[in-house]
Order: sequence, then structure tokens, then C-alpha cells
Amino acid sequence: MSSPTLKQANAIIEGVLSARRDAKIKPLAVVVLDASGNVVAAQREDNASMFRMDIALGKAWGAAAMGCSSRALGNRAKDNPAFFTTLAATAKGRFLPQTGAVLLLGDDGAILGAVGASGGTGEEDEACCIKGIEVAGMKTQAV
Repeated sequence: MSSPTLKQANAIIEGVLSARRDAKIKPLAVVVLDASGNVVAAQREDNASMFRMDIALGKAWGAAAMGCSSRALGNRAKDNPAFFTTLAATAKGRFLPQTGAVLLLGDDGAILGAVGASGGTGEEDEACCIKGIEVAGMKTQAV
């Protein structure tokens, strides 16, 4: 399994931030992880509010760990809150099943990592992540 390169991760982040500016969303923090949950690249825009980086990381980490978008995780958490509370505790706060992170996929569909953002609504964060991945010429799954 390969991982996103630093160059690819930075291209994704620039695409996410460009989409944010185009949509006039509040400043974001963006995190690109490899499939093992390691940070490849991360940025916090000027004036992004407190906790944005932590929230973006938690969304992306959960997506990478569970192999699906953070939106899907949030939906699953509604049906099984005790399990997801236990997951969050086990992950020492790195697991956040809230809309705003999507998987980063290879050409063969293998999971390369995840991209998470925080600063707008969950839907806005997610849309910016998808756009950033597309702008970088990479793939994600349908949400």
C-alpha cells in the first residue's frame, strides 16, 4: 500500500483551502493522513478558531481507522452510541465521527489515507475535502 506524498498532500490542502475561499466559508484547518493515521501534511489558516486542527485530525483519523467517510461514521454512531463512545475513549480523543473527512483512494481503490477539515459546517468541510482531492488529481469515494 502506498501513501500520499508530501507533494500530493500539499496539493490537496491547497485545493481544500481554495475551495473554502471560493465558497466563502470560515477559515479552516486541514489534515492529510496516510492509511495508518500518520500526518503527511496539515495546515491551519489564519484566524481559524480554536480546536480546528484537533477536530480536523479527529475526523480524518476516524475515517482512516474505520475505512469510510466521517459522515458514514457519524451515521453509524447514531445507531450504536455506546460502541462509538468506547472507540473514542480507546483512541484517546483522536476519533471523531462527525462529517468533514473523506478517504483518499489510489487508482485501484485502495485506501491511501484520509483528508479532514474543520471550520465550516460538516457538509462544507466535507465538500472542500472532496474538491481538494479532485483538484490534486486524486480520488475519493462517493459520500
